[in-house]
Amino acid sequence: MATPRLVDASFIKSAQALGDSVEDTVSEVVFLGRSNVGKSSTINGLTSRKSLAKSSATPGKTQLINFFDVRYIYDEQDWNIRFVDLPGFGYAKVSKDLKGAWQKNLVEFIKHRVSIRVFIHLRDARHPNAQIDKDVEKYVKEFIRGDQLYLNVFTKIDKLNQKEKTALKKAFPGCITISNSKRIGYDRVHQKIFEHIFGVTEWLN
Repeated sequence: MATPRLVDASFIKSAQALGDSVEDTVSEVVFLGRSNVGKSSTINGLTSRKSLAKSSATPGKTQLINFFDVRYIYDEQDWNIRFVDLPGFGYAKVSKDLKGAWQKNLVEFIKHRVSIRVFIHLRDARHPNAQIDKDVEKYVKEFIRGDQLYLNVFTKIDKLNQKEKTALKKAFPGCITISNSKRIGYDRVHQKIFEHIFGVTEWLN
């Protein structure tokens, strides 16, 4: 049985908050992560588009919520969802007032956006126990709905040796590991998204 293939992706718009976001009519996958974890590279890698998501040279400068239309083909049919790139957290070079407003907008979005079906929390495999990642996961899981999936996806897995990889898998059973530079691990991310949103699991049998 063939696996779902992501065949098209395009930028829709940027928004500052929930109020000026696109209509919540399509299931969405949101990407959370620290400013330097590789969110833009991951979205570009998953969509096979080199510059779909723009990264900033200065961590914390990308302050908008960015929406992308995504189209999969599976069983000769089109399946449409959205990817949502959220501003990175853990930024240091942002004024206190801006940081407060920014966090308020993000919290409102992730708590009240009804179309979110999957949270993908990107974490640096070299620093798997960073406190800010623990805090974010704990916070989101306090209000996550029954129809939403929370996925830990560890980036930069190519930077670890075999012993470190084994330790990571033991500490985070079921986690997904990817490398944007080596382009590995994307298939599992696609399958988890597709399985959860559309309930299609035939290719897993």
